[in-house]
Amino acid sequence: MTPSQPSAFALPDAPLRIAAAQCSVVPGDVDANAARAAGLIRQAAAEGVRLVVFAEKFLTGYEPELIVSDPARYTVAENDPRLAPIAAACRETGTAAVVGAASSAVPGELRVSVLVFGADGTVLTRYDKQHLFTSEKGIYSPGEAGCTLELDGWRLGLAICYDTGFPEHARDAALDGCHAYLASALFGTGHGRVQRAVWFPARALDNTCYTLLANHIGATGGWDTCGGSGVWAPDGTLLIEAGQADGTLAVAELDPAVLRAVRGELEMLADLALRDAVADEGRRTVSLG
Repeated sequence: MTPSQPSAFALPDAPLRIAAAQCSVVPGDVDANAARAAGLIRQAAAEGVRLVVFAEKFLTGYEPELIVSDPARYTVAENDPRLAPIAAACRETGTAAVVGAASSAVPGELRVSVLVFGADGTVLTRYDKQHLFTSEKGIYSPGEAGCTLELDGWRLGLAICYDTGFPEHARDAALDGCHAYLASALFGTGHGRVQRAVWFPARALDNTCYTLLANHIGATGGWDTCGGSGVWAPDGTLLIEAGQADGTLAVAELDPAVLRAVRGELEMLADLALRDAVADEGRRTVSLG
């Protein structure tokens, strides 16, 4: 940390191995998808991974019409017994996980959520998607707050798909001291390919944070998805990508030395905090004719 850098941007002491899981899902079958997640968590643990992130609504598939048809069956609560295989895999391997699901924890509302499993298998929290895509607005309600996780000295901001299209969402995480920005998502084979290719390196470089995408592969909820789950370095460089592989992990080691070097060269976060301490005189408009 340079002398000018606020203490909120202190760096972790040791590397952290994380993974984006890329796996096709069985539509609406929470039990089958939980079993797949558990298997990938165990596979990741064997590679020294401490945290595995899964795609948006992984436990049912994206499937909005199916979820609306029977919310009691297709939404997942923190105490849902169908989560037992995931909890056991986390507990037995000491690995944390972020798993996408539809939820109805707020009475009368559906949310696009991720459930966060600690290394002891406990569901510690739920993050609800804050920015809803056009087709989701008539079905789901937006979340009210961001969420930062702490693991082994690392601060990790959560996002779900369309959240990542809003630069201020990642910036809020960075200003909260996050070293990485982790997204569960569905990006399709159309313009989704462009969004995936642009948004993640941009969010990384803008905020000098690692970024991670856990995307779907195959068809789900009427979408053909583009895969490409991966991890980007704080300078926007792609570190690892799953391509079109099914049932695989994109594993990367987050390195505090890399963070230190990038933030030493690109001081946007520190400069932004210093700028915000100065009174803002507002934006001027000037007519040219």
